[in-house]
Amino acid sequence: MILLSITDTISDWFKSQNLLETSGVITGILCVYLAAKNKIWSWPFAIVSVIIYIFIFWDAKLYADMGLQGYFLIMNFYGWYFWSRREKDEKTPVTSITTREMVFSIIGIIAFTAGLGFFLYKGTDASFPFIDSFCTACSIVAQIFLARKVMENWLIWIFVDVIYVGVYIVKDLHLTAGMYTLYIFIAALGYLEWRKEYRMAKA
Repeated sequence: MILLSITDTISDWFKSQNLLETSGVITGILCVYLAAKNKIWSWPFAIVSVIIYIFIFWDAKLYADMGLQGYFLIMNFYGWYFWSRREKDEKTPVTSITTREMVFSIIGIIAFTAGLGFFLYKGTDASFPFIDSFCTACSIVAQIFLARKVMENWLIWIFVDVIYVGVYIVKDLHLTAGMYTLYIFIAALGYLEWRKEYRMAKA
């Protein structure tokens, strides 16, 4: 009886989920998993996912996240191009972050968060304007590093995804929160795999 009740509860919960969000979650998980496995097919799935999430975040009044999806769309096409430049059987090599890249990234994140956060706070009805702006800034940097195959991109994703999980739970985007929880584990897998490939190439 208890098992049946639990099954019914889970079934009702899935039925209540938004089809658009479900589609975004499925394609989002696929794109991150394939990126962690260093597969170029990550990029077309990513393109589909970000298009879906433009509409989801508009409805949730997460405007910085919505704008971020537009940026992701451009970067996904760039990443697809950058990863496909090598010969058929040759992968673009994994690299490590430089001190210069790290310093500029930190400065950029602080400036972007302050600027966009203040604008959203004063000029819109955005939810969590400064948190949303900070996560957006971190995601912009991480996406650049992902497209350029800098392995530390995964460490940034782990950090920002933890914050996103809390935001999406508060906004009742439970499937999306679950997806970002999974992203944390996939990002950890991606970092370990990319670091292994980087060390092998160095050796």
